[in-house]
Amino acid sequence: MMQAGIFTGYFPYSLEETARKIRALDFNTVQLDLHFKDVDLSAGQITKEKAKQVRDVFRDHNLPICCISGYTNIIHPDRGERERRVGYLKEIIRNARLFGSPYVISETGTYNTESDWVHHPKNKTEEGFEECRKVVADLAQTAYDHGAVFLLETYVNNVVGSVEETVKMFAQVDHSGLGLLMDPTNYFETHNIDRMDQILNQVFDTLTDKIRIAHAKDVKRSGDDKTEKHADIGDEDALESHTFRGVGEIELPAPGLGSLNYDLYLQRLAEKHPNIPVIIEHLSEDDVPRAKKFLDGKFRQNGL
Repeated sequence: MMQAGIFTGYFPYSLEETARKIRALDFNTVQLDLHFKDVDLSAGQITKEKAKQVRDVFRDHNLPICCISGYTNIIHPDRGERERRVGYLKEIIRNARLFGSPYVISETGTYNTESDWVHHPKNKTEEGFEECRKVVADLAQTAYDHGAVFLLETYVNNVVGSVEETVKMFAQVDHSGLGLLMDPTNYFETHNIDRMDQILNQVFDTLTDKIRIAHAKDVKRSGDDKTEKHADIGDEDALESHTFRGVGEIELPAPGLGSLNYDLYLQRLAEKHPNIPVIIEHLSEDDVPRAKKFLDGKFRQNGL
């Protein structure tokens, strides 16, 4: 059966309290965000002792860590900033196994300097793709060298956004250190959201064998609000990847609050990945029970 999981970052507490609150909601796995009130896991601060502490606390609460967040703009156009960001991502990758999971996730980023989720013309050029390919290949090799797997998460405004771009990246970086984080909502734009089932089937027809972990959020047209959207999740230190809710024509709300065909999504996902963790995101702590009830209901309805 599929497992419903949650990002730890939606619980802005100490390590112990975060694990306790998540377990009280009947989750049995988490995606680890390196963000706790009482443990410094920022760049240069990860140690074997801290990783073991985090791993053991979640294990003690019957919450095995299935994957680790490493979200950053891996092709930031400022070379110094890129080096800093990729350096920290590599630090996470090198220590992933110590935290209890080989899987570390990031999107491919954008050449836009104002936001990690806003389009830039270079994103869709051969030059931009090749530059990104080199970074992805380096991350895949780093992961392989440390018994880990770098999971690429697509997003429409980033360098790798479409199904075709995803297929191309995996063809050019054919490496056991590289896998795919499956989030179908990230493939939708205003021009294809009305062909939802077609796009979902295309995703799974072409990329199923690359999938390692899945996400659960939703997608819908944004109406009159075309700005970059962020939500207050009750944590002034929250990562932008947790407050982000879409930009332009498309909004990315919590699961059950949009138009994603969840039945088709989960049915296709289960064909080759019947026990995969499905991690809920894009919500605040107070909405977690509703979202979990929605996702568990979909699992039940579809016999998953």
